[in-house]
Amino acid sequence: MIKVVVGIIEKDGKVLIARRVTDDPLKGRWEFPGGKVEKKESPRNALKRELQEELGITADIGKCISCSTYDYGHILIELSAYRVSRVSGDIQSDEYQNIIWVDKKDLGGLDFPEANTPIINTLQRESRR
Repeated sequence: MIKVVVGIIEKDGKVLIARRVTDDPLKGRWEFPGGKVEKKESPRNALKRELQEELGITADIGKCISCSTYDYGHILIELSAYRVSRVSGDIQSDEYQNIIWVDKKDLGGLDFPEANTPIINTLQRESRR
């Protein structure tokens, strides 16, 4: 099992998402920024590192809002999503094809990997409150 962490970065009621460009079966799909947890690394430290590497930002990592496992057939992942409570630096990346801010209510209409469904459901429930 591969452990993956993603950050939920919000601004003005919108969430930051990015389109994948890497050569893998999920290429071209949307995702929340983040990445793999390395051995002997805590999930929060992994997310801080990944956000720095992928987006060039320093972030404070808050509470976990979703944790689930998903079997893609070729890979089993444990996906945890954490709120990002504060960001410093300008968001920029060579890792992604596109980075956008999107309303939570619109997340379900975008092409995300299936493992992201619990995260999207949580965020959409919040937007209805």
